[in-house]
Amino acid sequence: MNPSPFETLELLPATPPRQLFVLLHGAGGSAMDMMELANLIGDSFAEAAVVMPEGIESIHLGKTERQWFPTFELTDANHPERVAKAVPPLAEFIRQQQERFGILQSDTALAGFSQGATLALTLSDQHDGLVGRVLAFSGRYAAWPEKAPGLTTIHLLHGQLDTVVPAQLAQRAYAELMALGADATCDIASTVGHELHPALMAQAVHRLQTCVPLRFWRSA
Repeated sequence: MNPSPFETLELLPATPPRQLFVLLHGAGGSAMDMMELANLIGDSFAEAAVVMPEGIESIHLGKTERQWFPTFELTDANHPERVAKAVPPLAEFIRQQQERFGILQSDTALAGFSQGATLALTLSDQHDGLVGRVLAFSGRYAAWPEKAPGLTTIHLLHGQLDTVVPAQLAQRAYAELMALGADATCDIASTVGHELHPALMAQAVHRLQTCVPLRFWRSA
């Protein structure tokens, strides 16, 4: 197994895990930003391993930050390419963790906030089925998907008052996914801005606990 390019924080169960959650922080943040969500997942899924990788260090506006892809002079034109370049190392990292813990792809969930959510959505577009669920908090697609993921369920979670990534982008993403026949949900919190808010985290856990993937109904 190749060594991981990412530093990580982890919450591991007392017994061998049966589920895997990978959590991606936002631009300029760190793995610690995802700890509240990690603790909530650990409390809700006692047999889950929760792994929080750190983004790559970069210099932005004269200070060192952690990002998944460069944001300097980021435009709608170069956004998709920059995100796409960040997908292969993340995909390999997820495969390594699945092998490490003996976890199936279908029992793996990938969650991200802001830039981390954008990366998670792009990974689901490029690697359908590498994870069973994607939880995208306050993120957006860098490029609209051309086909529906058949093996990954997408959960969009957003604040109506988000001024960084407008909620309309999440609503449009949901409409695009529905038009493609994807398995997706969209939850908009009316009084929440651009933040990993407890209400959105609680709703994410609710979705995980109650939403049976559409592919299971289709195959029944």
